[in-house]
Amino acid sequence: MNNQKRKLISSIYLKDQKAVKSFSDLKVISDNPVTLAEEYSDSGMDELIVFDLSTAGNDAEHDKALDTIKDICKACDVPVIGAGNVKRMEDIKKLLYAGCKKALLNFSKDTNIEILEEVSGKFGKNKIGISFFEPSQINCRKDQVEALASSLYFVKDFTDEIAKSLLSELDADADLYVCPKEDETGSPAELLTKYDRISGLFGNYINAKADGISELKDDCISKGLTMCQLEPSFSWSQLKKNSDGMVPVIVQDYRTDQVLMLAYMNEEAYNKTLRTGKMTYFSRSRNELWLKGETSSHFQYVMSLTADCDLDTILAKVKQIGAACHTGSYSCFFNKIAEKDYSEKNPQKVLGSVFDVIKDRKLNPKEGSYTNYLFDKGIDKILKKVGEEATEMVIAAKNPNSNEIVYEMSDFLYHMMVLMAEKNVSWEDVTDELSRR
Repeated sequence: MNNQKRKLISSIYLKDQKAVKSFSDLKVISDNPVTLAEEYSDSGMDELIVFDLSTAGNDAEHDKALDTIKDICKACDVPVIGAGNVKRMEDIKKLLYAGCKKALLNFSKDTNIEILEEVSGKFGKNKIGISFFEPSQINCRKDQVEALASSLYFVKDFTDEIAKSLLSELDADADLYVCPKEDETGSPAELLTKYDRISGLFGNYINAKADGISELKDDCISKGLTMCQLEPSFSWSQLKKNSDGMVPVIVQDYRTDQVLMLAYMNEEAYNKTLRTGKMTYFSRSRNELWLKGETSSHFQYVMSLTADCDLDTILAKVKQIGAACHTGSYSCFFNKIAEKDYSEKNPQKVLGSVFDVIKDRKLNPKEGSYTNYLFDKGIDKILKKVGEEATEMVIAAKNPNSNEIVYEMSDFLYHMMVLMAEKNVSWEDVTDELSRR
């Protein structure tokens, strides 16, 4: 049996900045595809494919679709695959720059076949996948496909009849993902077990099952399939428990590292957290299992779990929905006991604080503010200052004393943040791009 990790992949068909039913059915199913994508991401899906269905040749419509894809990538915590409207290397670049982990070349278009080697060489094999409708589109280029692309996506309805010809005729050994008919009666476990060659499933068949992904994965695992899920390096028996037989859990926001709360896990809570990807605790006051967010919808989605040196405490980094505290506060830690007068040293907090002031000046001008002077003068003045400060930073770097370059770097960063605010670029946009690199 194929022991690779199988994937369940949601799909969004994007038309006019809305999510529609499918390639052929343009009925709008969501006016907000970003919210829909986030729901799929939080459900436990392994990846998300976004198909851009904008009109061929309509650059304005395509650019709006790319903006939506960028927002989707920013909102999702699972890898996003971009597809559709690709006809040159520039289109692949735009999808990857928007935040997609991978871009698909449609092999029903000869122009896409011609650029496979170019885009794979430029961006790397792992960034390129191929969508196709017929095995012949792959087989005649088998060696090229396997050398230059990481995965294959069969986008026609995958039926038993199609499976017989596809799986018997397809020569390439790359990972293969298929799109079952929406009304397919077989379960994902049945399909993945029946067709061992398949690496995963996508499309509306999977979208319709978004509310029960954890259970579907459990079913797959029970049938001997290996699925993408949290795999603990330490079993519950290896952790050291307190006198109540539990382990305390410190919870942090994975984006900001802000401490949100302290709770406790028993064995059932620990295993359920790993299985579902949602933080689950044991309530000592109610003496029962507690899925965080079950009543408030303020779920906590697991990003990482780390045990301390003694294996008696867990640090959980989570994506927090809403407020962590029952009082409505984002964090439970807000009752300040004592504090010294100190300067903040955390670079992330300092840069974030300065940037917040700059953005506030843009929204709420303050008389005599140099920042507002720059905004009033406009983009050309801001760019001129960024260029000047960059030059001064280069000159300062020639000085053996580091004090001057620190001063000039600070000036440059300030003016760069003014430019960011002017162009509506956030620190998160920048750090997300850096992390992808």
